[in-house]
This record gives sequence, structure tokens and C-alpha cells, in this order.
Amino acid sequence: MKRLSIWLVAISLVLFFAAPSMAAKTIKIGGLFDITGGTGSVGTPYAEGVRDCVRSINDNGGINGVQIELLDVDYAYKIPQALAAYKKFKTQKVVAIQGWGTGDTEAMSPLIKKDKIPYFSASYSEHLTDPKVTPYNFMVGTTYADQARVALKFIKDTWTDKSRNPRVAFIYNDTGFGRSPFFTVKFQGYNFDGAEAYAKEIGVDLVAKPIIGLRALDATPQLLNMKKADPDFAICQETSVMATILKDAKKLKLRTKFFALNWAMSGKIMELAGEAAEGCYWTNPFCLWTDTAPGVEEAKAASEKYHPGKVQIVNYFQGFTAMKVMAEAIGNVKGEVTGPAIKAALENMTDFDTGGLTVPISFSAKSHKGSMGLNIYQVQSGKFVPVKKVLLSR
Repeated sequence: MKRLSIWLVAISLVLFFAAPSMAAKTIKIGGLFDITGGTGSVGTPYAEGVRDCVRSINDNGGINGVQIELLDVDYAYKIPQALAAYKKFKTQKVVAIQGWGTGDTEAMSPLIKKDKIPYFSASYSEHLTDPKVTPYNFMVGTTYADQARVALKFIKDTWTDKSRNPRVAFIYNDTGFGRSPFFTVKFQGYNFDGAEAYAKEIGVDLVAKPIIGLRALDATPQLLNMKKADPDFAICQETSVMATILKDAKKLKLRTKFFALNWAMSGKIMELAGEAAEGCYWTNPFCLWTDTAPGVEEAKAASEKYHPGKVQIVNYFQGFTAMKVMAEAIGNVKGEVTGPAIKAALENMTDFDTGGLTVPISFSAKSHKGSMGLNIYQVQSGKFVPVKKVLLSR
């Protein structure tokens, strides 16, 4: 009896001291965000969407009863700081990372591959979606190159002047992000064609390539130079500087119509551009605040809970969706949650219904392009009006 009592006391002590560590167990996710750098105007709401999704999941019991611990860093859109943050994430033993830009994702991709840490990029660069090259990189948004090809096809299909091809300009910033939609990218021994090759294929003439920085305060010199080529359309890979481009184009009375890829337009950018935004087209793979589908309402409820009265722009939904999809994959892991296990769960994800945040999301061992669809909107009377829904084939 005495031995039994000693044994019970010993077991009680083990359980007592083990309980805190068991309770403290979390699923650690890294968060690499740009809050104060060159893309901070869109990075801040994106980060807020990721954080709110985590908070909402945790408030509702976590993933299979385990809380998510989001370890996030503002790297100010600087590659050296991104690499330093990644090294810290590794020492903190994160099992996956919510990332951000094109340049830093490219720089980290060999490390991500080596360390087998699934990485969700907010860069939708096509060369980051091929598992042969970047086996642990995934993205939820429709790739930049696919968006640009959709814009070009729309321009070609709606062109009515049979005497000549439509003329387009590509407006971009001179970064990996800026160049990604348009030009052939050579990455880790592979070539990935951009929209420039597609324009030639379908008979759209590329006549100008203005470079406008992400923080430019005046786009007049570049637009005046573009005016000489007289493009019918300008497809733009920018962020908030798009408002400056549109306003300067209106001052110069350009006849060119503008086509914003996903980061180059939002409710905030439309507001900043004012009347100059009228008529601008936009390729957007995500929902808007005015949408009412179940997943959208879920994200809006989270925003209302944590930021009462705030109306979120599209970038918030991008971050929320990325975290929601990652959490779904983690929840489907059988056994220990590790990088390879999450990767396997993602590659078995087929037509995951985000509830209207995006088209259904699928990954496979052959493709890490999550989204194969988007909506084309046009600004009409200060509102985003849907023009066409586009579903792409893999």
C-alpha cells in the first residue's frame, strides 16, 4: 500500500509539472510582413488579415484544439532583414511561414526548400509555383503572369478596330515584383515566360515599358514619354502609386485606358485617385467588402470584432484567406504537425471552398498555384463594377 501511495504521488508530480508545458504547446507560424517599407500601404492591411484570422481561429478553439502562435516581423521590404527574420523563425521552430514579397521569397527559396518549411507567399510570381523548383512554396492568389494574360486577352477580345492590333504599355516598378508579370524570369535554371510572350502570340503590340517607382510622387515624365507611343491600354504592376499614375494621366489628358493588376487597385487607391480612377479596369482574385458570401462574412465578422467600425480593403481579405487556407491544411494533418506533413496536406487539397473569399483552392504535387480564377472589375461612378469572371485551366 505504501509503495502504491508513493507511486501515485510520483505520477501526480509528473503530471503537475508536465501540465504547464502541455498547455503551452502551440502551432508556431512565422509572419514576414511589410508594415513600414515600400509596399507597407498594402502590406499593413494584409498583415492585419493574417493576424485576425489567427485570432479568430484561436478564439474558436484553435486547430484541433491547439492554439496558433503567430511570430511576426516587420521587415520593411528589405531582403537582408527578411533573411535575418527567417533565421530567427527557424530557431523558434515554426512549422510554416506567411511571407510577403517577390525578392525576399526568391532569396529565401533555397533555404525554404532545404529546411522543408511550407511558405505562403503574398508574391504571386509564377516562378514560385513550380514544385520542381520551389517544392515548399505555395500561393493562394492567381499569379501575376496569369492576371496580365487575362488582361491582354480581354483587351484583344473586346478590340473592334480591325485595321490594326491593340497597342499596350506595361507600367511597372524595377523590382522582382514589378517585372514578374511581364517578362521572362530566369530562376534556378528554369525560364518562366511572362505576358510579353503572350502578347506577341495573340496579336497585341507592346509599345512602351515605363518604369515608375513604388514611392514616386510624380509620374508625369514617364507618362509623357509613354504618350509618344500612344498605347490604347496600360497594364500596371504597382501598389498605391497607382493613384498618382491615374491622377497624372488625367492631368495630361491621356486617352490610354488603364488596367490594374491586383495590388495596383483597392477601395483606398480608388479613393485617392478620385475621378481619375473612373474607367480603370482591375484584375482581382479576391472578394470585396461589399460581397456577402459565407467566407466573406466570416472575415468581416473578425474585422468587426477586433476593429469595430472599420471597413477593410481587399488586401485584408488576401491575408485572411492565406491564413485560412494554411490552417485548413494544418487541420488535415494526421499525427505530428511538421513541414513535410503540411506540404502533403496542401498537395492533397482539391477545390477547398473558401466561402467566396476566392475561387476554390487546389494544390497538387505538380502545381502550387492555388487560385485559377479572378474577376475583372471596372471603376464606374466611384464603384467597382464586375465586368467578367474568368476561370483558367491548369
